[in-house]
Amino acid sequence: MSAQPLPALRKARRVTGKTLSFRDAAVANAEFILGLRNDPVKNRYLSATPDDLEAQRNWLSRYADATDQVYFIIEHAGQPIGTVRLYDARQDSFCWGSWILADGRPQHAAMESALMVYAYAMDHLGFRAAYFDVRKGNERVWRFHERFGARRVHETELDYLYELAHEDICASRGKYQKFLAEPLIVDF
Repeated sequence: MSAQPLPALRKARRVTGKTLSFRDAAVANAEFILGLRNDPVKNRYLSATPDDLEAQRNWLSRYADATDQVYFIIEHAGQPIGTVRLYDARQDSFCWGSWILADGRPQHAAMESALMVYAYAMDHLGFRAAYFDVRKGNERVWRFHERFGARRVHETELDYLYELAHEDICASRGKYQKFLAEPLIVDF
């Protein structure tokens, strides 16, 4: 019996869920992304991003050729409402973050976008588990992840570090299935 190949990150042009879609980030999204990352309320729990549109464009230009991460613009009704990134694949696990949702988004956007991340990573890329970190002060987000089944496995001065096992992802996908279209429509 041959060993299964390890899952790998792979960009999709579009991932369509129940009411949201993910679109591969492009240089044209630089202003939107920079606006989210430099919002004084939202950036309290993010790594610092210089308020430099050209630097953001350059980062996105380099990202276009990257194979080690997937960076999506989250859309609702064709309008950008957020971002999310998958990166740092380790064996059958992936890390995700850069998850920022704009003000005025639909109330269900957090749940649907999180479920879409897991469905895309598991069903289309072959991952079985996830890990991520959340700033300690970002209580709303770490509580969200803990309700989702994430286990706090370590902490640093700034962050709580989490792991989410395959069975917990599957249980949460079942528990919150009303928020997710099954299957996702993926255009590679």
